Amino acid sequence: MPAIDLNALNPEQREAVEHDGGPLLVFAGAGSGKTRVVTYRIARLIDMGVPPQRILAVTFTNKAAREMRERIETVAGGAARGLWMGTFHSLCAKFLRIDGRSIGIDNSFVIYDDADQLSLIREILKAKDIDDKSIQPRGLLTEISGAKEKLLSPEKYADRATGFFERIAAEVYKSYNGLLKKANALDFDDLLYYMVRLLEEREDVREKYQERFLQVLVDEYQDVNFAQYQIVNLISAKHRNLMVVGDDDQSIYAWRGADVSLILRFEKDHRDARTVKLQQNYRSTQTILKAAHEVIKHNRGRADKEMWTENQNGTRITLRMHGTEQDEAMAVV
Repeated sequence: MPAIDLNALNPEQREAVEHDGGPLLVFAGAGSGKTRVVTYRIARLIDMGVPPQRILAVTFTNKAAREMRERIETVAGGAARGLWMGTFHSLCAKFLRIDGRSIGIDNSFVIYDDADQLSLIREILKAKDIDDKSIQPRGLLTEISGAKEKLLSPEKYADRATGFFERIAAEVYKSYNGLLKKANALDFDDLLYYMVRLLEEREDVREKYQERFLQVLVDEYQDVNFAQYQIVNLISAKHRNLMVVGDDDQSIYAWRGADVSLILRFEKDHRDARTVKLQQNYRSTQTILKAAHEVIKHNRGRADKEMWTENQNGTRITLRMHGTEQDEAMAVV
């Protein structure tokens, strides 16, 4: 394995990379070298003797997983072979194909995409003689997705349903799950939902994965939803070597279930957690960083931090007004 040059890191990056063990929270602002820190930490763990097959690294997109794997292989060489890395959904699909039978999931399941899901919803509405113009299929699908992200079964969701729309959604949710089961299919939310069930209900499976993964690293932690949060905590509970990296100031996915409060409560969940803030920016000018901070500092419930850079001040910011979003796009181009 090639030697890892830790001198290429700034003091805060190095602190995160060299963390001995236990829970670690890394606040990584935009352009602060976050990917380098995760890459170097994995390479160093392998260099210190942690078998790569006992390291679980979770990203949010396939592109990010590919890029990170390539960078790890550049730093660690062939020693990184066997590393478990991927998105929440791809990893959960893999685990469910291995152990899903123990909770009644056939390992030959197919995964339904958005078009398949909408087709099922429309089929159910037609069977129930509900006009899909008065009750939008997309809205129902969003509601069902939200229920699964909160780990609510059709029965639990029905118990909470109050208004007209929620009662319709509860009916459709139950029928929708029935059709998925009949087709031996899971949707993307099911991959997370049933992974939590697998870990909670099957002690033998939970202990197997807890023992296997000595180190767990999660990127873009500000974007996790409740189901993903549960999966991470269940798998890392034994060895407690959990590193999460993210930035509450960059949380933009609340509309798809992300809960930024989960990164902010990490230190409460793990009282012995170490926190490292990557605040040196390598991408932007000081003018940009100062303007951004003057806006973001007014957000309530954010971690206290301020980005800085050794880059020059750069040109002053100008404000331009445009009549339409198309005009604005053309001006940017």
